[in-house]
Amino acid sequence: MTKKDIFLHLRFPFSLFLMPIYWLGISQQIESDFVKNFWIFLILHLLIYPASNAFNSYFDKDEGSIGGLKNPPKVDIKLWYAANVFDGLGVIFAILMVGTWFGILVILYIAVSRMYSHPKSRLKKYPFLSWAIVGLFQGALVFMMVYTFGQNLTIKDFFVATNVSNAPLWLGSLFSALILWAVYPITQVYQHEEDARNGDRTMSMLLGIRGTFIFCMLFFSLSIISSYFFLEVKHFQRFLIFCIPIAIFMNWWFLKVWKDESMANFKYTMILNLMASLLLNICFLTMIFKQ
Repeated sequence: MTKKDIFLHLRFPFSLFLMPIYWLGISQQIESDFVKNFWIFLILHLLIYPASNAFNSYFDKDEGSIGGLKNPPKVDIKLWYAANVFDGLGVIFAILMVGTWFGILVILYIAVSRMYSHPKSRLKKYPFLSWAIVGLFQGALVFMMVYTFGQNLTIKDFFVATNVSNAPLWLGSLFSALILWAVYPITQVYQHEEDARNGDRTMSMLLGIRGTFIFCMLFFSLSIISSYFFLEVKHFQRFLIFCIPIAIFMNWWFLKVWKDESMANFKYTMILNLMASLLLNICFLTMIFKQ
């Protein structure tokens, strides 16, 4: 593999899709530590997430389109080494620049991420388990990590804390998980053949193409309901406004897929991912600056 091939498989732009959870966590902080939050951002989005992408690509060896990469280059052992280097740097910086407990949770995240992809464990082939893990780790856990360690609190503090609307912070973790649970199956909807070749049975395969859309709309609705109980009224209203274009596009796409299932393809999946991530990033960023 060339350096360019490795860079492509790290899929840095894919970090944009997970970034809303980071901004949501920041938006709920009371006494933010800018330096800690800066390091948390770098560690997660430039080291840990890309390493997870590379590790997954190495063991999947996909020949078709994957998340954020339409024509993935062929992989070899160099990609595995790159994933290890990025994970190693992520752990070192996590412990040195943020704290020991943050580093421990980063190690836990890495371990579960690797179990998701590695052939000896391959959690990816279990539809409910893999779906649950994505929401719990990329959503709930990351929200808790950002909120807690970005303002020098303890994990115990997180579970007794409330936000300005007097909602428990664990509800923010549930809100984050629901967002990921809504989005995750739709990212698999065009990969059924590729996943089947790898021996995986994903949530989208279990639900079917049409069922995937219905399922995702249901959990998208649940995320909106949870936001009502978690966010301030003005922030809930803002979240609703930013969700309207996402809902319109998803329903428009669903109608196309209902008539022709070949419309459940890489192109429309990436449009939805990009639209949702950009809108939610902007939404949660405005919550920070409107405090």
